Amino acid sequence: MQPFAIARLPRIEFGPGALQRVPQLARRYGTRLLLVTGGKSLLETPHWGALQAALAAEGLNWLHCTISEEPSPGLIDELVQAYAGEDIQVVIGIGGGSALDAAKAVAGLLRVGRSVMDYLEGVGPELPYTGPAVPLIAVPTTAGTGSEATKNAVLSRQGADGFKKSFRDDQLVAEYAVLDPDLLAACPPALIAANGMDALTQLLESFVSTRANPLTDALALSGLEAVRDSLLPWYRQTGDTTEARGQMAYAALLSGITLAQCGLGSVHGLASPLGAFYPIPHGVVCGTLVAEATAVNIACMQEREPGNPALAKYAQLGELLCNKVFTHQTMAQDALVDLLQDWTEQMQLPRLSVYGVTADGLDQITAHARGSSMKTNPVVLTDGEIKSLLLSRL
Repeated sequence: MQPFAIARLPRIEFGPGALQRVPQLARRYGTRLLLVTGGKSLLETPHWGALQAALAAEGLNWLHCTISEEPSPGLIDELVQAYAGEDIQVVIGIGGGSALDAAKAVAGLLRVGRSVMDYLEGVGPELPYTGPAVPLIAVPTTAGTGSEATKNAVLSRQGADGFKKSFRDDQLVAEYAVLDPDLLAACPPALIAANGMDALTQLLESFVSTRANPLTDALALSGLEAVRDSLLPWYRQTGDTTEARGQMAYAALLSGITLAQCGLGSVHGLASPLGAFYPIPHGVVCGTLVAEATAVNIACMQEREPGNPALAKYAQLGELLCNKVFTHQTMAQDALVDLLQDWTEQMQLPRLSVYGVTADGLDQITAHARGSSMKTNPVVLTDGEIKSLLLSRL
């Protein structure tokens, strides 16, 4: 067994009703808190009123801001400037990945007094982050990004000169990740599909990552088994949807843990420029690209690196997700790709062209796809292979 390291994780509170424990957890850090929520994910449910009443009963005072889209560096700097003088002792982020990433960034900067642009990877001076960060409690209301378990806040600036980069440091890891499957009940089918395929992609890519290790492999396989059994039933609203929500919340949490420990692959390498240059949600990128990216990786390894250990791992995933034993490795790999393509179609993940991506823009996307995620892809893809992957999903 090769040496490996596991970075810091949040303490985890998981289960129906876990939201009720948030006020007591927050009280451990002080009485002045900042609530960062999504625009609708919590506020239009009965959970919002119940949470406010519980916070008041605990003697807590709070300020509140909402995040209605993927956060930009400019938005983070505005929020930090607005709340830096408010003696915030704990930040609570409740929402999807955008709300949690914004909460993570704000918590990291409230006591620092610098722009987030000073710390973004690949942008600006990339100064070392020394903190201190305000304690963070992360409460996801979707099952996809796993942001509650990671040390990075993903920020975007959209447009021709756009970027999608991470503010990343161990000090940004939440003190607590509180996962309450009841909060997922209001997710519409399109959101279930995009976020669910994001979690699946993160688990799959971390499993075949060049930095994978036995511990992350075990977590990824457990998460993928949960996705196999729960994503489509939850999307279709068939069977025990309460159980399916819990399973997908668990899978998303594990996807955040595994990606934080060993990185991702080509889908997430492409998600960065696609999200920067086009108004395409992150989960949609994952859902629309994962089948074709898997097929391209397998074909390239079969041609150039037939001894690559990731080929056997892809076969293992084919057997797990199809719940079937195959007589040959290539049959299992083909079955994996077919299943991913089938799920993409069944859940109606849109093609890239729906968001304005054209063949003329593929060179720009490819040129900006060599970030950290692409570096842990199990095989190095040529520019031509990346463009053919994108072209197949226009």
